Amino acid sequence: MARNKMKPSFTFFPVLLLLLTLFSLSFRSIEARSLFACNPQEELTRNLGFCKASLPIHVRVRDLIGRLTLQEKITLLVNNAAPVPRLGIQRYEWWSEALHGVSNVGPGVKFGGAIPAATSFPQVITTAAAFNESLWEKIGEVVSDEARAMYNEGTAGLTYWSPNVNIFRDPRWGRGQETPGEDPLLASKYAARYVQGLQGNDIAGDRLKVAACCKHYTAYDLDNWRGADRFHFNARVSKQDLEDTYNVPFKACVLEGKVASIMCSYNQVNGKPTCADPHLLKDIVRGEWHLNGYIVSDCDSVQVLYEQQHYTALPEEAAADSIKSGLDLDCGPFLAVHTEQAVRRGLLSEVDVNNALSNTIAVQMRLGMFDGERSAHPFERLGSKDVCTPAHQQLALEAARQGIVLLKNHGSSLPLSTKSHRTVAVIGPNSDVTVTMIGNYAGIACGYTSPLQGIGRYARTIHQVGCVNVACNGVQGFELAEAAARQADATVLVMGLDQSIEAEFRDRVGLLLPGRQQELVSRVSKASRGPTVLVLMSGGPIDVSFAKYDPKISAILWAGYPGQAGGAAIADVLFGTTNPGGKLPMTWYPQGYVARLPMTIMDMRANPSKGYPGRTYRFYKGPVVFPFGYGLSYTKFNMGLAHAPKDITVTVPHALRNSSMISNGVKIKHMTNCDELIVPVHIDVKNTGTLDGSHSLLLFSTPPPGMQWFSNKQLIGFEKVNVAVGSKQRVKIDVQVCKHLSVVDKYGIRKIPMGEHKLQIGDDLEHLISVQASLEDINPARP
Repeated sequence: MARNKMKPSFTFFPVLLLLLTLFSLSFRSIEARSLFACNPQEELTRNLGFCKASLPIHVRVRDLIGRLTLQEKITLLVNNAAPVPRLGIQRYEWWSEALHGVSNVGPGVKFGGAIPAATSFPQVITTAAAFNESLWEKIGEVVSDEARAMYNEGTAGLTYWSPNVNIFRDPRWGRGQETPGEDPLLASKYAARYVQGLQGNDIAGDRLKVAACCKHYTAYDLDNWRGADRFHFNARVSKQDLEDTYNVPFKACVLEGKVASIMCSYNQVNGKPTCADPHLLKDIVRGEWHLNGYIVSDCDSVQVLYEQQHYTALPEEAAADSIKSGLDLDCGPFLAVHTEQAVRRGLLSEVDVNNALSNTIAVQMRLGMFDGERSAHPFERLGSKDVCTPAHQQLALEAARQGIVLLKNHGSSLPLSTKSHRTVAVIGPNSDVTVTMIGNYAGIACGYTSPLQGIGRYARTIHQVGCVNVACNGVQGFELAEAAARQADATVLVMGLDQSIEAEFRDRVGLLLPGRQQELVSRVSKASRGPTVLVLMSGGPIDVSFAKYDPKISAILWAGYPGQAGGAAIADVLFGTTNPGGKLPMTWYPQGYVARLPMTIMDMRANPSKGYPGRTYRFYKGPVVFPFGYGLSYTKFNMGLAHAPKDITVTVPHALRNSSMISNGVKIKHMTNCDELIVPVHIDVKNTGTLDGSHSLLLFSTPPPGMQWFSNKQLIGFEKVNVAVGSKQRVKIDVQVCKHLSVVDKYGIRKIPMGEHKLQIGDDLEHLISVQASLEDINPARP
């Protein structure tokens, strides 16, 4: 056909160009959004039972499994699940990460093209310091928005192996930065709320926005320390510590967060690999907690238990033991290679394989991956426009602000003034960093504001690194740093750690600042003609006793790893745009605490006869640099108890009337009114200072004296509250008696001690509650 020689009009050409562009974008979008399964355009599969979204999920799962051959089933037992072309099922990568933003650590996420980056929130340890449940859930919502958007664009999956909810037991652990800290209640509440945010707490029915995964179950908190590594480590843990500490966040993940997955860990617990322990997986996670989802191994854990732990003599035995114990999915190729032989040899039945697949496929169906046409899906609208939005980046800034902890403020030297401190010396190896701020398990951030850039928005800066990196092995730049401090109205030293010091498979050997950092801080503070502020970036605690007691160091801030907007948040706190309200989620110990303390001892409770000091604020009584829950403000808050019960009665069966079991503590399983025992504690928080501010109210309890349950207080509730100058806010914390006032005995049995329990609010306010037992009426009135 001859070309039309007519020249298009100037009004027609832009319209045509626009239509072609839209068509091209639409085509790329359709191409990116190819369906995982059940394409309604494919006549061979669209009428199959597993593709009928109107049927119950368990019916659809059974239909699909019934159509698979054994070989096809086995290829679906691993993270890089193979396609099943004859059933229209595409290849799927299960391994994606979203610890504090969508990450490309796992192979399931690819940045580039329409989505080159994602919002990078502060590292978990920093966000935990906010003690703000609604913040954690909101971050989860934003992360899952971006995750769904990337899935819709064809660059990510929907199964995210986050969060890490292990207890930060030892301050040297390189992965402590990934956790919500050392307290089981704090970790539990973080776990539940972040999971709810990720999975879509408000979705009707059993559907999922994305599928979260709580890891690493259980007693996993050692990576590589002086010859002991996670692949060979046998964590010897008492029943008491498992029930009282290590398993607590995972239980909350399942029961409160309704998480879709649990990941078992590399290590053994009491001689058994966690991924091949039927008691941990089948009896507890599925039996007691009723997990509605799948159990996945940490990557290559099944191979590790065979090749490095030598738990089984043959590889097919390792495959069989893991699946029969309750493992559903292997991160790694091991099950794909050895499961068929395990079935052929009779070590494993095909029914066992079916049971594993039923759990993984059910999660995919809850995600809508087998629903075919997605136009009606509630998250189909999300796309590249919903990633790195201004609102998401503002939330990352707000999260960093809330997580920064003020540890020292001598003479109210902070906040700095833009009038009095017009020139600021910004010094230190972390003073102009970017990637350092997002910690590990991070993706590609939308953009960065370094501390130097943040401070530069408030004042003229003089910049010197002092040390070229955090290892700080020389003094080459010290004199230049001192000279900068002499010229400035104020000096900010941004010091601390990074992933070269603490990281996965890299535990620390001590708690001091690396290399000659302490020397740099001391020399610069002596040279400074204005106030000197020490800002610390780290995941774990640092012994900065020298700075705490040095009058030349005016203030200390801990920023953790504050995320992509960390530098802006630090500057906002330094200059008073933000009044700091964060509190430490872990104890800061002196170096002497770890000098003779092996990381390999898992006991939480102190043993004075053996010189063992105990772990975390709940059990350790020795000196600290800064305690758990510590954090200052630029204003002052006074607490007052408005209302709290003085007496609580627990009901026990009449058969226990003469039993010593009551005096030794009533077992929770014997109580008949646990669900009813929720008592409110009302506390007034008044701002008596000169600045508006936020306050994290922490409520602790201590059991009756004389009982050998544990030595110290334990956190039972917290609430974040914003209080204007001169005003008062009333906070209500519901105390669940069976959960919050109970303790665990040496046999792992949870009990409530009878007698006076002490509630502690802040440092000074205390209240006693008497808990007594009452016999159940043996002839209750009938309606």
